[in-house]
Amino acid sequence: MASALPRTEGVLLAGGLARRMGGGDKCLRPLGGRPLLAHIVERARPQVAALAINANGDPARFAAFGLPVVADTIAGFAGPLAGVLAGMEWAAQRHAGAEWLATFATDAPFFPRDLVARLHAAVARAGADMACARSDGQDHPVFGLWPVRLAADLRRAMDEGVRKVDVWTGRYRLAVAEFPAQPFDPFFNANRPEDLAEAERLLPLAG
Repeated sequence: MASALPRTEGVLLAGGLARRMGGGDKCLRPLGGRPLLAHIVERARPQVAALAINANGDPARFAAFGLPVVADTIAGFAGPLAGVLAGMEWAAQRHAGAEWLATFATDAPFFPRDLVARLHAAVARAGADMACARSDGQDHPVFGLWPVRLAADLRRAMDEGVRKVDVWTGRYRLAVAEFPAQPFDPFFNANRPEDLAEAERLLPLAG
């Protein structure tokens, strides 16, 4: 699928503190006998040209996945925008000609297998600068498509104190790709232990 699209790198956003899950790496919690992150990688990898994990701390804990680990370049656990920036800079430095970065949350194991294609279609349809997913009336900015050319602008904004995704995207034309929330929301995320139990129930239904 990725080969039919403009070259797009992918970054899995795992840089958060997971306070509601009790701390640690929630993406390494088990789901269906495998780490949550394994389900994420399985869905994301075919959609992009190259894939990395955005995470802070010792990268060795992700060694089993065989993916590069890219730490935030903005200090202080600055939120998902810091992961987007780290991904943009990684894409620009490591992959000549990289135009786009797709980002994926690492606590949502059921996101669509055609997510990146539909984000690109939304950008093309609207003549937009970037795109994010939406379901059930809610935007999901961490499931986004970002132009690598704006890396320097995002760094300037973050250096000036911008931390909220919508504050930065508000400067640009943002397209939205709509996804149905039935039979369940594909962007269901496991933030708390009870959400993991619900994810186990949904796992057999996920295509």
